[in-house]
Amino acid sequence: MILHKWGTVEYERAMKMMREIHSLAKREGKNHLIVCSHPKVFTVGAEGRKKEWKIRVVHTDRGGSVTCHSEGQSVFYFCFSIGTPSLFYAKVKRVFSEVFEKLDERIFFDKKRPGFYIENRKLSSLGFRYEDGVSLHGVSVNIDVDLKFHSLVNPCDLKGVLATSLRKEGIFIEKEEFEEMVVEKVCEIFDESV
Repeated sequence: MILHKWGTVEYERAMKMMREIHSLAKREGKNHLIVCSHPKVFTVGAEGRKKEWKIRVVHTDRGGSVTCHSEGQSVFYFCFSIGTPSLFYAKVKRVFSEVFEKLDERIFFDKKRPGFYIENRKLSSLGFRYEDGVSLHGVSVNIDVDLKFHSLVNPCDLKGVLATSLRKEGIFIEKEEFEEMVVEKVCEIFDESV
C-alpha cells in the first residue's frame, strides 16, 4: 500500500489529486491510502443533489448526502483495487470499528444510517464510489472540529442526528495518533504493508 499524507488541502483540489491517484492505481494495480483534511466546506453526494441547500455546497460523485469537512477532521480516501464492493466496504467498516473499540465502547456503527455514532451523535461518515475496479472517496472522522459549523446542517441530512467529535465526547487523542492507528489497522486488515 502506498500512503499519501497531504495535510490540509482544499476539497476541489483534493478531488483532482485523488482522481490522479485513482488512475495510477488502475494502471499499476497498487492500493493507495490518502490521509488529509479540508478547510471548511459542505459536500453533497448523489443522494443530496435534488435538494436546495441554505448553505454553499460542493457537488461530488460519491454516494450519500451532505457531509461537512473542516480542519480538525481526519479524512481517509481509499483508491484500492476491489473485487467485490461489499467485501471491501466490510473491511473498511472493520478497520474503523476496531480502532473506535480501543477508544470508547460507546461508539457503534449504524448500517441503516451508515456511520459511527455515540447515541444519536455522529462521529464519522462513510461514502464511496467504485469505478473500473478501484474505489474512490472514503471515511471522515471528527477529531476536534468546530461543531457550530458542523451543526449548520444535520449530518447526512438525517433527522434527529447531531454532529459530534471525539474531543466533545471526552475522548482525547491527537489527530496524528488517530491517523497512525487507522493506517496500522488498514495494513493489518487488508494484509498490506506501507
